[in-house]
Amino acid sequence: MHFHLVDRILDVQPGKAIRAVKNLTMAEEYLADHFPTFPVMPGVLMLQALVETGSWLLRITDDFRYSIIALREVKNVKYGTFMEPGRQMLIAAEIAGQEGDLATLKGKGEVEGVATVSARFTLIRHNLCDKNPSLQATDARIADYMRTLYRVLGRNVRQIGADAPFS
Repeated sequence: MHFHLVDRILDVQPGKAIRAVKNLTMAEEYLADHFPTFPVMPGVLMLQALVETGSWLLRITDDFRYSIIALREVKNVKYGTFMEPGRQMLIAAEIAGQEGDLATLKGKGEVEGVATVSARFTLIRHNLCDKNPSLQATDARIADYMRTLYRVLGRNVRQIGADAPFS
């Protein structure tokens, strides 16, 4: 199963930080099972929302150069309050360091100013054609799809210059 959990990208400072939102509605299939009498967003999906937000920051920073951005490692995951349907999680991620194809990010999610999740995570970037040159066209299709998705999620996004303060 594949999720797209980020509903809107609010602002981005390429190479530094990003803010996005996740709106939780009863229409989300997994809420029927988690939990039937007390529906809340599963912690692993809150973490996934952080990872997706960080992935968008890397895509934008790298001008969609890499088709694949995958989770490599997660550390210091902390969960706070539950996220119930009808709530909106504000997600923030910032780059803590980069080395080659790896980027380490710090992320947090909040609902009405109260922490729901925070973590430090490492993402790896690559293209499929790095291992199989015949997949270059597939890389291009994936990058085009992600650019199209960004035009929807990032509609009216506030892009902040590299030297400007991010808030």
